[in-house]
This record gives sequence, C-alpha cells and structure tokens, in this order.
Amino acid sequence: MPSSPTTPLILPVVYIAGPYRAPTVRRVLANIWRAQDAALMVWRAGAVALCPHGNTMLFDGEAADDVWLLGDLELLRRSDAVLMVSDWQASQGACAEHQLAVDLGLPIFYDTQPGVLHTWIVDWKRAAQVE
Repeated sequence: MPSSPTTPLILPVVYIAGPYRAPTVRRVLANIWRAQDAALMVWRAGAVALCPHGNTMLFDGEAADDVWLLGDLELLRRSDAVLMVSDWQASQGACAEHQLAVDLGLPIFYDTQPGVLHTWIVDWKRAAQVE
C-alpha cells in the first residue's frame, strides 16, 4: 500500500539484537554480517529493521563504548519488537537489550524462528489496518 500525506504507511519496527564485539576484526565483521542477515529477513517479511550493528559499524574507539550501548538502548525503547540473533546470550550488550525488552513488555523473537516473527508482522499490520 503506497503512502500519501493523508494515508501514511505504518510498519512495525523490529530492533536487531546480537553480539557485536569480538576479539578480532574478522569476528566483529562476522557478527555484523549475521545481524545484517537478520535485518534483511525482517525487511523481506514486511517490517522495518533497526540494526545498530550497521548504524555504528566499525566506530570502535571513536567514543566510549557506553555512548553506543546507551544509544542502542534508546533505539530499542522506540521499537515495536526485538529479534535476537544467534549467540546473543554470549553478549553483555545483547543480554541488556533482551532484559530491557522484557522490562518494556516488547515481543521478543529469535532468528531460529522466522515464521513466528513473520506471523507477528502480518498480525501487527492487520491490527494497524495497513494490510
């Protein structure tokens, strides 16, 4: 459904949470790619993917880690749902994101269950009357 000034297109925003930091640049890049693959899955399912991995990709050392982590939590607060990427439990940041999502009562999905997320997106859009 195309949007116009009188009928805006309303889409759910799904925050992508997963590990970023790693002991080597190669592993950091692998984490970024895994998150971006999850983001692509969200876009293809008909929602907006908010992927902080791409937003601050390779900004390491440009500011204190807290700048990125606090900013990511603010982005999560403004999202409609969260998609946890594999190995998220090994990441302190992703664990904090998961806990915030729980505290906020946001729906939490896992990249191992894409069908569940897709169904939620369809239902969300139907409830918003954009399907």
